[in-house]
Amino acid sequence: MSGRGHKAVLPPADFQATQRIAADGLQVTAVNREGFERVFDFAAITVPQPMRCSLARAFAEQSMGWNSHASGESYWRSVEVFARFLKDQGHPAEDLGDLTSATLRLWRNNHKDSPGGREALAKMRTLLKREPRLAQGLAAEELARPVPKKGKPSKQSYRPSERDQVLLAAERQFRTALLRIRENTTLLARYRAGALDPDSRDWRVGTALDHIAATGELPGYPDKDGKVYTRAEGLLRGKNRGKTTGRLFLARSELTALAVMMTDRYGWNLSVYDRLHVPVITPSAGETATVTYEVLVEKRRSGEGRWFDTENYTDSGADSPGRLITQALEATQHGRALAASLSPGHDLLMVARNRRRTDVDSNLDRPRNVGPLCFGVSKADARVWAFSHKIGSPFQRVRRTTVTTTGKPLQHKRGTHESIYVLPDENVQEAAVGVIAAGAEEAVEQARAYTFKGRLTDAADAAHQETATADCVDEESSPWPDPSGGCGADFLLCLSCENSRVHTGHHPRLALLRRQLISLRSSWPERLWRKRWDEHLQRLDDLRSKVNESTWDAALARITDRDHMIVDHLLKGDLTP
Repeated sequence: MSGRGHKAVLPPADFQATQRIAADGLQVTAVNREGFERVFDFAAITVPQPMRCSLARAFAEQSMGWNSHASGESYWRSVEVFARFLKDQGHPAEDLGDLTSATLRLWRNNHKDSPGGREALAKMRTLLKREPRLAQGLAAEELARPVPKKGKPSKQSYRPSERDQVLLAAERQFRTALLRIRENTTLLARYRAGALDPDSRDWRVGTALDHIAATGELPGYPDKDGKVYTRAEGLLRGKNRGKTTGRLFLARSELTALAVMMTDRYGWNLSVYDRLHVPVITPSAGETATVTYEVLVEKRRSGEGRWFDTENYTDSGADSPGRLITQALEATQHGRALAASLSPGHDLLMVARNRRRTDVDSNLDRPRNVGPLCFGVSKADARVWAFSHKIGSPFQRVRRTTVTTTGKPLQHKRGTHESIYVLPDENVQEAAVGVIAAGAEEAVEQARAYTFKGRLTDAADAAHQETATADCVDEESSPWPDPSGGCGADFLLCLSCENSRVHTGHHPRLALLRRQLISLRSSWPERLWRKRWDEHLQRLDDLRSKVNESTWDAALARITDRDHMIVDHLLKGDLTP
């Protein structure tokens, strides 16, 4: 039943859930969100048979919470690492219940110092805690120990010059593709409008483009062996060996270049592009020349119920955040139209044309091809693009660069932002050196400003003028001169002036003033108290340490009614010039 009291929809009468574990107890089937199955065969794991069955059971239980094959594959790799570790021990335990705390400690110590090792530790810890026989005893205590936190990240953000190099490569490739598609779209529109001479070359090109837009393929004819030949290829390529179907569709490398630019602009993960739907155009209040896009970003690692987030970007000019989305819509318009005609309801934004129809991604977590079209950007696409431009891991480093320069979380939590992206990043640390040094200098200067600047004396001097907080040597040389002559400073600032003199007769009054300022802190809003009284309390604290804390505190016993009256006037502002 839902939170609103509605009954859940029942499955069909003939529905049967996928059997997670086979009858032999060794084959586990994981089902992703799209309904595709992936079988993990524990018979291949090099551990004793009883332990294979126990690992398979724990794996099957854990798989109930997965929505992708990638989760299963990451756990499977960890199981393989664990199995190799046990095999290397020479006499592995027969079953999970036979694992000793010494074995688990050695497993931990051998793998805690590398990123892959820590991942294996975390995954196997989760699986082993599902084993009832490891729920108590020394082995349970060893499993209860948390996995060490991540060390230094393997990828760092780009320096400005490195980022510029990556973006220049991506912009050149995508802009070339955009201009090519724009030019041929204009030609196709003129052909469809009947504005071309039927005897011209442009008309023949328009005919071919119309066929390509409708089918994604070159117009051709079959021979007696069933092979398809086309006369349009030479027409479209021309003397410069140009594009054929690429006149209207992005190639996979060009789509990857677009994704690199989007990651730099929006900070999206690589996985976002596989399920990025066409943005919705939202009305802009009082604006006719701008377009605002509402983008639905899906990130499944956030957990059930928190997959989707909405981001808004406005195209108001050449360098505005939404301009790249406008260009992406233009570059993918024919691919999206063909996908919608071949598979009604299909509305993914990131679409490209495969070089061959046989190019099918084996990763069943990614969108399936529609005709000659593929969707999103795979890890293989990213590797090929990086290799061709001699750039390493562009998406991870570009995203890290965007996150650290933006200075706020992008599709992740504040804790992740600080602990994973900002604090370990070498470029952030390097840039922070100057900021930290400047802050330290400012703190030192402030500390100096909030100290007692006058002198301590044993007794009053008749030549000095008495004030509410100290005696003044020469008010005419005040740092805060009054326009009409003399000193124009607040009496609370007397202690920050080099002309001030404090003797033992001042100690009771100043000790009372300090106690009253501390008392006010509990009744004033913290921000207001700091603004009004913090400077004076710090200066009195400094004076107390110079006088001697015991002597200062003893002076409280000598407070007079006149001291009370003067302090009350000081706190009320009655003595302020």
